[in-house]
Amino acid sequence: MRKPNSIKIIPLGGLGEVGKNITVFEYKNDIIIIDCGMTFPEDEMLGIDVVIPDVTYLFKNKDKVRGVVLTHGHEDHIGALPYILPKLNVPIYGTKLTLGLLETKFKEHKLNNVNMNIVKHGDIIKLGSLEVEFIRTSHSIPDSSALAIHSPVGTIIHTVDFKVDFTPINGDVIDLSRLGELGNKGVLALLSDSTNAERPGYTMSERTVGNTFREIFANHKHRIIVATFASNVDRVQQIIDASEENNRKIVLSGRSMVNNVGVAMELGYLKINEGTLIDINDMNKYPSNEITIITTGSQGEPMSALSRISSSEHKRIQLQPEDLVIISATPIPGNEKTVSKVINNLVERGTEVIFESLADVHVSGHACQEEMKLILTLVKPKFFIPVHGEYRHLKKHAEIAESLGMEREDIFILGNGDILELSKSSAAVAGTVPAGNILVDGLGIGDVGNIVLRDRKHLSEDGLIVVVVTMSKKEGKVLAGPDIISRGFVYVRESEDLMEEARNIVKDVLNECEKRNITDWATLKSNIRDTLRNHLYGKIKRNPMILPIIMEV
Repeated sequence: MRKPNSIKIIPLGGLGEVGKNITVFEYKNDIIIIDCGMTFPEDEMLGIDVVIPDVTYLFKNKDKVRGVVLTHGHEDHIGALPYILPKLNVPIYGTKLTLGLLETKFKEHKLNNVNMNIVKHGDIIKLGSLEVEFIRTSHSIPDSSALAIHSPVGTIIHTVDFKVDFTPINGDVIDLSRLGELGNKGVLALLSDSTNAERPGYTMSERTVGNTFREIFANHKHRIIVATFASNVDRVQQIIDASEENNRKIVLSGRSMVNNVGVAMELGYLKINEGTLIDINDMNKYPSNEITIITTGSQGEPMSALSRISSSEHKRIQLQPEDLVIISATPIPGNEKTVSKVINNLVERGTEVIFESLADVHVSGHACQEEMKLILTLVKPKFFIPVHGEYRHLKKHAEIAESLGMEREDIFILGNGDILELSKSSAAVAGTVPAGNILVDGLGIGDVGNIVLRDRKHLSEDGLIVVVVTMSKKEGKVLAGPDIISRGFVYVRESEDLMEEARNIVKDVLNECEKRNITDWATLKSNIRDTLRNHLYGKIKRNPMILPIIMEV
């Protein structure tokens, strides 16, 4: 039963996982959405392009939704909006760069007339009975925001992704004074980034990477290829600075890199001298020691520019033995194998590769333990909810809060879909709403589910056998066949005996069904499938998908 004056916090993504961040705040008849991100498919999600959160709850309550508030421009915070917004059609609020990056995504998806509203740090927007204050914070992309949600029940602070960087590349430092001010006034609850909760100490400043780049660029006398996240504008700026200091031209590779750099330059978040950026088609007009290539693919994505370069499939960039490749990112959990594969491909081609474990070519955009303690100490929340990370990260962040004196019963480790209901003096989990993954494959959103994925996995592991039989519709007699077609099961020319055995097995099944006067095609197909499956498994211990096709004449 709902408390008479309470606010609900409902995470629909980002808990127990890295990415797909979205949190719902609901007070009476008002709902606001904080971020709406996507994540990349896991290995077993064969053929899936992206994964977005299940927002069934929002669709059912769309009349209550007052707006979407965005904290920064990373894919795991804005990437699902082009898929979800057509069914919600609500205003969007965010800082200038965040909305600039989002606008390019809307153009790709042919979404027009979206109600986007640019805000600045310090602004407070009113969405129904809730007010949202944008607070400047530090992350690996400019214009990042923490949020203070002011409600009749109390103030809730959501740090979202953050770190404490006192020497940021672009913009001012995190507004700790405002967080402290709110903490002194009284904060009902704090939601805080848990990604690096297992790492002690402090996260290094982004400028550390810039110093490393300068040293590497000064000492390498051939072409340099740097792979990083397309949305990591500060990292791209430091690659530009190191290139210009060493008289290098810059080439961009990868659609998202070209788009994001274009937006960041247009909005003034990237500073680059005239003539430094050249078209990829003009690259060969310059000596190799005057070229830097900035590319996507730091996570080993199969179709990314770096992956295609590493496997010699890129149309315009061919590796040279003297090339230096810098992978300026750390693998997202689950991507370790694909990143390792790309590195191995590069090394096999004689290329020198530098990645995080070899030099300071990447620093995290997320806070480590001491920064987490600083925020908890400044904000002094009554209740604490660790967010953004796998379960072990959330658990560790909860332990950090407890070590600072918070009571265990005031700390809530939630899962996606949990409803945390807060009053001025109490908090409790009050049920769940639907939450999970919606799979996007091409233009299809949610039309690929567990059954389809299971079939794809079956096909990828064991292959397919198609049994084609032509039968008389009136008499039920076999007129032609059976023909056996194998795809991904065995090489037919080398397995003629096995294929002939399979035909004979199917013939026996058809003859037996004719004797028993079985004319139901469904039963006939089932008998073919079961008998042939048992024979093949007994013969070669394989279990292909068997697809009987009966054509009537």
